[in-house]
Amino acid sequence: MDIEYVFDDIAPGGRVGLVALATDYNSETDLRRIFPAGVDLFTNRVMNANPVTIENLRGMSGDITRAAKGILPGLGVDVMIYGCTSGTAAIGEIELERLIQIAQPGIPCTNPIAAASAALRALEAKKISILTPYTEDVNEAIVTCFAAEGFNILDIDGFGLGDDIEMTGIPLSAISEAAMQVCDANADALFISCTALRSALVVEELEQKLGKPVVTSNQALVWHSLQLMKNRSKVTGFGQLFDRELASS
Repeated sequence: MDIEYVFDDIAPGGRVGLVALATDYNSETDLRRIFPAGVDLFTNRVMNANPVTIENLRGMSGDITRAAKGILPGLGVDVMIYGCTSGTAAIGEIELERLIQIAQPGIPCTNPIAAASAALRALEAKKISILTPYTEDVNEAIVTCFAAEGFNILDIDGFGLGDDIEMTGIPLSAISEAAMQVCDANADALFISCTALRSALVVEELEQKLGKPVVTSNQALVWHSLQLMKNRSKVTGFGQLFDRELASS
């Protein structure tokens, strides 16, 4: 055929690679819901197993490089996400970045703990309450990570679940009620942990009720990814975080 054309730029706002858990039921849907038009998400899944225990979370580390390598080979992405908060706490941020950059060298990486920490600093929050769907041992790992980031954790509580599908199935009304119970009156912000939770859908409702910022794993991942890509597109409906810029390091 004799047709003149120029290829379209399919993702003019940026290409985001997501290493999601094989058992994850929510994060892709959540992230696509929040990302602004022009940003596209490209996913591969890392093998993991329920229940969500520290041992099982650490066990997925051997498959992360393979999963990251399978995202747009030959083209690449603008930022890489590892999409598991508890997995980040179990494996460690430095090791996660190392494993991803073997496959995607030089590409900025984020994860829910790095993203949430950056978000909380942008919101000038130092004292935080944390709501999770996890069991006590995983909660302890989450506290350790955020304490190491310099935050004062006033309290943490969870639904005590060990299955990703069940976590995604927690009703929004239950998330909201638990958030109201967990958030300490003296907290600067509430963090709702876990990419499997649909908590981003109740951020604005909770911010109005609590009178303080609310950060969730997936909401923070979108915000941090946009910041790393220097994409200043407006995002509305998911909390006051999207009115803030990444704090200077």
